Amino acid sequence: MSQSIGGFGVNSGLEWGYGLRGGPVGAMKGFIGARQTTLANEVSLTGIGVHSGAPVSLTLCPADSDTGIRFLICNDAVDGVEIVADQQCVSGVTLCTILSDGNGASIATVEHILAALRGLSVDNAFIEIDSGEVPIMDGSSAPFVEAIDEAGIAELDAPRRFLKVLKLIRVEDNGAVGELTPYNGFHLDIEIDFENPLIGKQNLSLDLNPGAFRRDISRARTFGFMKDVENLWAAGLALGASLDNTVAIGDDRIINREGLRYADEFVRHKALDAIGDLALAGAPMLGAYRSRRGGHRLNALVLQALFADPDAWTLVEAPRYRDVRHAELAPGLAAAHFAADRS
Repeated sequence: MSQSIGGFGVNSGLEWGYGLRGGPVGAMKGFIGARQTTLANEVSLTGIGVHSGAPVSLTLCPADSDTGIRFLICNDAVDGVEIVADQQCVSGVTLCTILSDGNGASIATVEHILAALRGLSVDNAFIEIDSGEVPIMDGSSAPFVEAIDEAGIAELDAPRRFLKVLKLIRVEDNGAVGELTPYNGFHLDIEIDFENPLIGKQNLSLDLNPGAFRRDISRARTFGFMKDVENLWAAGLALGASLDNTVAIGDDRIINREGLRYADEFVRHKALDAIGDLALAGAPMLGAYRSRRGGHRLNALVLQALFADPDAWTLVEAPRYRDVRHAELAPGLAAAHFAADRS
């Protein structure tokens, strides 16, 4: 069974939330703090675009509460165009996720940096960039995680809002299946199935929190087949791809000298992409996401289907710390896991 490939083709605890449209929502697994967060300082990175091959400079900046994640593009062609990291701005899902402002400006390959921000529970940030493509770095989210750790994470005064899935959303697309279901936390169940025996069938199931993201997801790299390289280059794609940022799959072996970072690195990268794509919901999600043979297109279609049904979701707001303590949580539980988690 074949499929397209992604990239190419807080702790355990308890929290009470209150529905903006529906009253108390009960206990949530994976407590990540009652207040919104942003970066404590600016931090800059440089790299290349995996598709353009061009150099890119990027700066992560603090932002006020309720800003969300926003890209600010500043270069010779575009001066200060702002694009919100929102599913309504998705304009392309071939080989990567592309966001556009509707007036010609766009930013590509957003999924890895969005995964790092969502994986570490950063709610608000400006991403200043001088290119139309986020740098690929080493093909994973790890360099962005390191940058966020360097900047630090600051707590804001505003309560955190969660997007709570209320009922089953299911999408089938050319043999791929994606589902969102209610869940008190954020759970991923990702399965891939490739004819190539170096990948085969792989499955990953986990509750997402910052520790799990760092340990189990963040270092998984994008991957591609050597047999597809010439076609991609002819199409003007993957011009910046190399063994420094891509797991290259040959006919009978992994080409990268260092091999794989995880035995099942391929499905872990698919999970990383899903986290980044689902971050376009605009808020941390309370729900379980199941993907079979999916990728950027399926992730986008599932979010579209969710927001097309107003009865399928609601926003819930975390209480102030004093409210959490009033609910008689265990001592220390309300201390959100915002600082660097080196697990």
